Amino acid sequence: MPSRSSARLAALTVAAVCSAASAVVLTSPAHADSVRIHDIQGTTRISPYAGQKVTDVPGIVTATRAYGSSRGFWIQDPNPDDDPRTSEGVFVFTSSAPKVAVGDSVTVTGTVSEYVPGGTSSGNQSVTEITKPTVTTVSTGNPVPAPVVIDENSVPDEYTPAGDTAANGSINGLTLAPSTYALDYYESLEGMNVQVEDARVVTATDPYSELWVTVKPHEHRSRRGGTVYGSYDSQNTGRLQIQSLGATADFPKANVGDTLTGTTTGPLDFNQFGGYTLVASRLGTLKSGGLERETTRKQSSRELAVATYNVENLDPSDTTFAAHAAAIVNNLQSPDIVSLEEIQDDNGVTDDGTVDASVTVNKLIDAIVAAGGPKYDWRSINPVNDQDGGQPGGNIRQVFLFNPERVSFVDRAGGDSTTAVGVTKVAGKAELTVSPGRIDPANAAWKDSRKPLAGEFVFRGKTVFVIANHLVSKGGDQGLASQYQPPTRSSEIQRHAQATEVNAFVKDILKVQKNANVIALGDMNDFEFSGTAKILEGDGELWSAIKSLPRSERYTYDYQGNEQVLDQILISPAIRRGCDVEYDSVHINAEFNDQISDHDPQVLRFRP
Repeated sequence: MPSRSSARLAALTVAAVCSAASAVVLTSPAHADSVRIHDIQGTTRISPYAGQKVTDVPGIVTATRAYGSSRGFWIQDPNPDDDPRTSEGVFVFTSSAPKVAVGDSVTVTGTVSEYVPGGTSSGNQSVTEITKPTVTTVSTGNPVPAPVVIDENSVPDEYTPAGDTAANGSINGLTLAPSTYALDYYESLEGMNVQVEDARVVTATDPYSELWVTVKPHEHRSRRGGTVYGSYDSQNTGRLQIQSLGATADFPKANVGDTLTGTTTGPLDFNQFGGYTLVASRLGTLKSGGLERETTRKQSSRELAVATYNVENLDPSDTTFAAHAAAIVNNLQSPDIVSLEEIQDDNGVTDDGTVDASVTVNKLIDAIVAAGGPKYDWRSINPVNDQDGGQPGGNIRQVFLFNPERVSFVDRAGGDSTTAVGVTKVAGKAELTVSPGRIDPANAAWKDSRKPLAGEFVFRGKTVFVIANHLVSKGGDQGLASQYQPPTRSSEIQRHAQATEVNAFVKDILKVQKNANVIALGDMNDFEFSGTAKILEGDGELWSAIKSLPRSERYTYDYQGNEQVLDQILISPAIRRGCDVEYDSVHINAEFNDQISDHDPQVLRFRP
C-alpha cells in the first residue's frame, strides 16, 4: 500500500475545512425541539436530523479532544432508549479546544452534520456530529455512563450487509441490524463510551501512535498472534483500531501478539485511516508476547535460493542500510538472487532528473559485505524520469542482486527503459532477446507504474528466467469499512492489465521451451486469492508458491489488523513439479513497530 504520511499530514491540515465541505446535508435547516442523542443518531447511518438545528440536546461529557483539527468532545445520554440500533453518544465539533470537562452535564444547541472523513469521494462512512455548538453546563462531576463492553460475544460474525443497489451499493440508508452485522454493531455504538479487555494486538504500533487489536482471540489467528485475511468474505470482524486521547509519547510500542491487558476505554470514533476506532481515554497495560524475527534456513549447495524484498523507498540518505543488509545476510541467509523493489535513484525524492541508482545499490551491497555476506553483483534498468510512479522524483525500480560465486547473469545488450524484451529460440531452448530487459514498457498497462524487469540467470548449468515485478498499488480503493459494500477496488483495473502482460510474456517463454524454469516475483500488491493472482497464474503457466504454506502462515504485510499477502513468488510447472521446492515468508518487518520496511521478504528454494 502507498505511504500514508503525506495523506495524513494533509488530512490533519484540512480536517476542519472538510468537516464542513464533506458534510452530507439531506434536508433544509429547520428547528427541532426536545431532541435527544438517540433521536439524532437514528436507526440508519445518516441522522434524520442531518442539516437541521437542534436545541438543548442533553448529555454527559465522556471525553474531550483538544488537539489536532478535529477538536471537540463527546456526550452521551445517561438515559438511553431501549432500541439497540440507536447510539446514545455523539461528537460535538468545536473547532477549538473545548471548554467542558469529563463528567459535565451539558445541553448542546447546534446543527447536525454528517462528516465524511477523507471527503465524500473516499467512499468512507460518515460521522454524525453536532457542529457550530452553543454549550451550556448544567452541572459538573457527574458519573460517566458505563462503557459498553465490546467482545467476541457481542460482535457478530458476519461483517456487513450488501449495499442498496438503488443507492449505488451504499449501506447508508439501510436500517441497522447490530445483532447480525459487525459494521452495523459498531455503528450502533458510534460516539458512545466503549471498552475492550485483554485485547491481543494484531497490527503493531505505527508512526502515528495507532495499533489494532482483536476482540476475537480465535478469529483466523496466525501462529504468531496476528489475524489472517484469507478471502474477500473474511474481513475479520473482531478488528478494532486503538488511538489515545493522551500524549502520543506515552502510547505503547506494541508488536503483533502483544496484549493490551486490563481495560481500554473511550469513545468509539470513525476515521479515514482505519474506520471504527476506540479513542482511548484509558489504555490497558502492554504485555509483551515475545515475538521474535524469523530466520530462514540456508540453501544447500545444490539449491537455488531466490528472494523478493520490498525495501520501501531506499535511497542513499536512509539510515536503514545496515539493518537491511543484516536482514539479507542473517534472516534470509544470503539468497543467490534477490529481487529488490522500491530502490530509489541516487538523490531520492529530489526531482532534478536524476534516474541512476548506482550509489543506492552499491551502498546496500557494501553494507551486505560489512554484515558478513557475499559481494553481490547487480543488474537493473534506469526508468524514464518520473514515469514509474512512487514518490515524485524517487524513480523507484526493481533491481536484481545476485551472488556471482553461485549464479551467473546472462548479459545481452540492448535492454533499456523503452525497449521491449522478447523471447527467441536458440538450439531448441528459450532465450531473452535482451537481458536485462523490460516487458513491453510502452504498453498503457504500465502508465505511471513500474515496468517488469526480466533477466536470464544460469545456476549449475541450468537457465532460470526471473521476472521482477512491482505492480500498481491499491491506492484509491475503498476501504473494508466503506459505506459501499462490497467496496470498489478501482486499482484492480490497471493491475489486471499488468498481470495479463506478465502472464503473456511467461507464455512466450513456455511456448518456446515447455520445461523452462520461470519465476515471476515481487510486490504484486494483491492477494494470493485475488483476480490479479488468477490472471498471473493463467492456465497453469504460473503458480503462487505461497499457497504451499498453511493458510495461517500466508501473509507478507499487515494492514488494519489484517495480515495479508501482497508479495508473491510464482513459479512455472517445471519448478513446481520438483519435489524439493520450499517456500518461506520470513517475518521480520510487518509485525513489528520498529520495522525497516512494511513488507516481509519471501524466499524460494529449489533445484533447477
